[in-house]
Amino acid sequence: METIILFAPLLGALLCGFGWKIMGEYPAQWVATFFLFIACILSWIVFLTIDPFAHDSGYYTVPVLTWIESGTLVTDWAVRMDRLTAIMLVVITTVSALVHLYSFGYMAHDENFDDEKESYRPRFFAYLSFFTFAMLMLVTADNLIQMFFGWEGVGLASYLLIGFYFRKPSANAAAIKAFVVNRVGDFGFALGIFAIYMVFDTVNFAEIFAAVPDKADESITFLWAEWNAIEVICFLLFIGAMGKSAQFILHTWLPDAMEGPTPVSALIHAATMVTAGVFLVCRMSPLMEYADSTQTFIIYIGAITAFFAATVALVQNDIKRVIAYSTCSQLGYMFVAAGVGVYSVAMFHLFTHAFFKAMLFLGAGSVIHGMHHEQDMRNYGGLRHKMPKTFWAMMIGTLSITGVGIPLTTIGFSGFLSKDAAIESAYAGGTDAAMFGFWALVIAALFTAFYSWRLIFMTFFGEPRGDKHTHDHAHESPMVMVAPLGVLAVGAIFAGMVWYGPFFEDEAEVNDWFGVAQHSGGGEDQALLMLGAAHAAGEEGADDHDGEAKEAVPPGQGAIYRHPDNHVLHDAHYVPKWVKISPFIAMLIGFLTAFLFYIRRPDLPGKLAANQSFLYQFLLNKWYVDEIYDFLFVKPAMWLGRFLWKKGDGVVIDGFLNGIAMSIVPFFTKLAGRAQSGYIFTYAFAMVLGILVLVTWTTLSGGQ
Repeated sequence: METIILFAPLLGALLCGFGWKIMGEYPAQWVATFFLFIACILSWIVFLTIDPFAHDSGYYTVPVLTWIESGTLVTDWAVRMDRLTAIMLVVITTVSALVHLYSFGYMAHDENFDDEKESYRPRFFAYLSFFTFAMLMLVTADNLIQMFFGWEGVGLASYLLIGFYFRKPSANAAAIKAFVVNRVGDFGFALGIFAIYMVFDTVNFAEIFAAVPDKADESITFLWAEWNAIEVICFLLFIGAMGKSAQFILHTWLPDAMEGPTPVSALIHAATMVTAGVFLVCRMSPLMEYADSTQTFIIYIGAITAFFAATVALVQNDIKRVIAYSTCSQLGYMFVAAGVGVYSVAMFHLFTHAFFKAMLFLGAGSVIHGMHHEQDMRNYGGLRHKMPKTFWAMMIGTLSITGVGIPLTTIGFSGFLSKDAAIESAYAGGTDAAMFGFWALVIAALFTAFYSWRLIFMTFFGEPRGDKHTHDHAHESPMVMVAPLGVLAVGAIFAGMVWYGPFFEDEAEVNDWFGVAQHSGGGEDQALLMLGAAHAAGEEGADDHDGEAKEAVPPGQGAIYRHPDNHVLHDAHYVPKWVKISPFIAMLIGFLTAFLFYIRRPDLPGKLAANQSFLYQFLLNKWYVDEIYDFLFVKPAMWLGRFLWKKGDGVVIDGFLNGIAMSIVPFFTKLAGRAQSGYIFTYAFAMVLGILVLVTWTTLSGGQ
């Protein structure tokens, strides 16, 4: 079953991409979609039926083939199945299958291609399926080389899909930008893999995780200084995660990825590329738990990203760009949760985010489709009557992402439960970095509510704006596009409430869910541990941490790992009530402000933008990060390239070769030509001179 899930998308990509001329365009698209739905159904079966306790290590592997064997480097291709993998499987295949189905309607007619001259749909569906296969390769990896293979495959697929409209210069530029920026992060990831192999002499997860405690104090030389080996490794791995998950500094590619078709945006932002970094950090939790400085760095980067992206989304006018920055911000929540050591919450928000973010992107695509590819929200307005199904889908997504629910309960939309869990975990972290993360996430929650409701109000409420002809012909999308929105709406509403327990509510349940709890020992050892825990509870109170019991859980036993000193998950359930309701209050403030600005007083945004023009331009231009990078990196690189081209290639290389070809070679050619007199005595004289030189050399060297 596991191998079918992995290879079904690849088979669909190959048949659709190379066999469409034989079977036809539409059958090829259905073939690719069929294989994705097969993978999706099997993924849900695995997710709902997997029993981590059926295996001693909390996971099992399915061998595929022998891959690389060179000395101590042995990397067999195998599928690693545990709860972490199962979560990613349902996220990836569910969103991808629905995106395939949705694309039948969205890509039916594309103004960027001429149907009579070229066929673009099979290529698009093949790219989507290959994207899915590469991501499945990544999340099912049993070793770092296999993971890196999928990691780079995702990068390749994103390049192909972002630049799908290859005749548009902006699409080509965006594809190159995504590829180059991700190479920066991937270089860090590659260095991390090299460091792991140097320290652990293996790249297999099971062997690495088992050896972590013994390597915790080992040092490594990096950049001409001695560092803790685990810290260096985790820092380099996180650099790779920053690139794929578009964290601040390496985030600049993500908004430009909107140049691809909207279904691509949904796939990249909700299920595949951007979630890879979060998955990597959670997968490597046995190492991360021994890298305190790196975890602190992760918290700061995640918090800054959540705040930065939320502020930029406040003023964007492109509907897809608003949702893109929303993705960037939500990823910050996940990294803050992972940084404080509550990896289950990071995965919880990743899980729920996939549903409501995919729905928001596909809903935006439905609006764009109905408005004849108009993406500027300033030209929308009053569309809820024209597109009622899309409107309600977008409303559900907005209610979820803004965190609407009943405070102090577990009743609410998916985002309400997972986002609040991340915020509570940040507060429970207790460190200065964690408190910074807490306040940044709360403020980001306020901004999230504002820009999300701003999108709803500008798109579906008020008077129609922009081209009257476009509004008159605005229409609801076909059922093949609306149906996936309905499926995702179910997840956006219920996923949080259904799976709140195993992801966050109870520590024992979380351990059971991720296959950790059974490894508390057995027999006499388990009895001693239980006595130790009871003794500690009797001396220190009922709220004492069960650290003694957790000491028996070695790294790598189960899908995630928490160090015995990591009590953040436990403490998150005992944060003050004001902490628990702070996201809800922030959401209300953001909603009421957006309602005032865009429903009651629509003149206020323009006045505020004019009054605070510097701040408005600062946010509209995305903190000028792109301009700074252009000044620091792009222009110097272009100057260097131009210099090497003109001076190095043109003057030095071409000048040297041309000088030889046009001056030196003709000179010696003329001399050689003079020796060719045509007289026999001239050649005889040359032979005599040669014999004389040979005899002289032999005599002087003594025949040696």
